[in-house]
Amino acid sequence: MKEYIQEREMLLTLHETPGVGWHSIRKAVEYGEWRLFERFSPEAWISSVGLKPDQATAISNAFSTVRAEERQARMSKHGIQVITWFDDSYPKLLREIPQPPWILYAIGRVELLHRHAIAIVGTRGPTAYGRKTASDLARKLSERGLTVISGMARGIDALAHEGALEGFGSTVAVLGTPVDRIYPLENRGLYEQIVRKGVVISEVAPGTPFHPGLFPLRNRIIAGLSLGTVVVEAAERSGSLITADQALDMSRDVFAVPGPISSPKSAGTNGLIRQGAKLITSVQDILEDYEGLLPASEISKAQVGLKSELQAEDLDENEVVLLQLLQDGPLSIDRLHELSSFPFGLLHSVLINLSIKRKIEQHPGSIYSVM
Repeated sequence: MKEYIQEREMLLTLHETPGVGWHSIRKAVEYGEWRLFERFSPEAWISSVGLKPDQATAISNAFSTVRAEERQARMSKHGIQVITWFDDSYPKLLREIPQPPWILYAIGRVELLHRHAIAIVGTRGPTAYGRKTASDLARKLSERGLTVISGMARGIDALAHEGALEGFGSTVAVLGTPVDRIYPLENRGLYEQIVRKGVVISEVAPGTPFHPGLFPLRNRIIAGLSLGTVVVEAAERSGSLITADQALDMSRDVFAVPGPISSPKSAGTNGLIRQGAKLITSVQDILEDYEGLLPASEISKAQVGLKSELQAEDLDENEVVLLQLLQDGPLSIDRLHELSSFPFGLLHSVLINLSIKRKIEQHPGSIYSVM
């Protein structure tokens, strides 16, 4: 155990040393003499591991000055969990990709990194058609129990996260900034929801200055964590197409939503379809590709347990259904009607009963939440 902790902390130190990239860390990992690294001089890093002189000096200085306990205290203060390549908790699918991140920083429900997931990406300036499609697909995938992964950018990414937060599968946001830095700032409210109900992750070390070059790197993580990637709207030179290309390189599925031939926002997706991406017009077009992999209803065991608990509280089946729907956050009466398929008369009756039993409360605008 002591050796494992030592290797883990040393890998983290290498990762957080400026100027030391993925391939340099690979050399250190393949060399493998972890117990010696703290005592290595710059010359030893050059001759034994094969690093450049400036990298060797930077790493030698980092090992002589790092305070692992202080670093861990800073992480804990911000609610940051660290997942390293050496950890059993490292996502299995991510291990299979070219250049998997050595370190993942996470805030939120890290168990979501081990769920079946679909990525949804697209333009930062979607049309009304794109907005509705992204939101609906994400919500329905999440209601089916699949986790939705995206990059928390403006537009399609944000809409995918918002839709997924309405279902049981929830969402993973892969950032191109440190996990404790919100970008863009307009997504602050969304970020806070994801931290609470989903998980935000990044391979970028806390304290790293903002750099636009980091954003394309996170695309491989989005694709790598996912069974398949859905592109909703994308121009011909969209960054979303990079994610789709990376998914193909990883032998993962690529789905594309068709759009009007006159819309520049659909030029990229229509092009993907011409190149062999699967055309989708409904969530079922995605789910049918995973028949056999996914159970009839991939609702979590936690939900099954919740249902049993609620039934034990002398609630009838209809009341249990509505309470389950409200567990992840407040919903309007129209949304409850849509999700439950209850006739409005029955829905009103059940909501009144739950209010009398002090299980839910009503807010202005016919919004309901669990008490």
